[in-house]
Amino acid sequence: MDLDITKEVPYSFDVTIEKVKEALKEVGFGVLVEIDMKETMKKKIGKDMMNYVILGACNPNYAYEVLNIDPMVGLLLPCNVIVYEKEGGNVVVSSIDPEKAIGSNDNDKLKKVASEVADKLKKAVDML
Repeated sequence: MDLDITKEVPYSFDVTIEKVKEALKEVGFGVLVEIDMKETMKKKIGKDMMNYVILGACNPNYAYEVLNIDPMVGLLLPCNVIVYEKEGGNVVVSSIDPEKAIGSNDNDKLKKVASEVADKLKKAVDML
């Protein structure tokens, strides 16, 4: 998949989660939902997996704007940011890239907002 903004970081998994939340807040995003996939998989199907968290990030102003441009964009909301620990302990942070996610959409207003959101998410990931 080539829909991401990704960076490998030098922090522990838990520290990375907190740093990601801080970086998102710094660029105007809040975390609406946090899904601990490791815990969920263990609870639901009894399987072990790597540390893996999905953060549902949202900037209400941008969400409101894009939903009024095209309600179908709600399929891409909130903006998912994942944090996972690779074998060996390296930690990866990856965000959806809204510009790439909307693809070749013909709506210039939507493209403009997607570009602005992508810039903010890139800035958040770069802060790590």
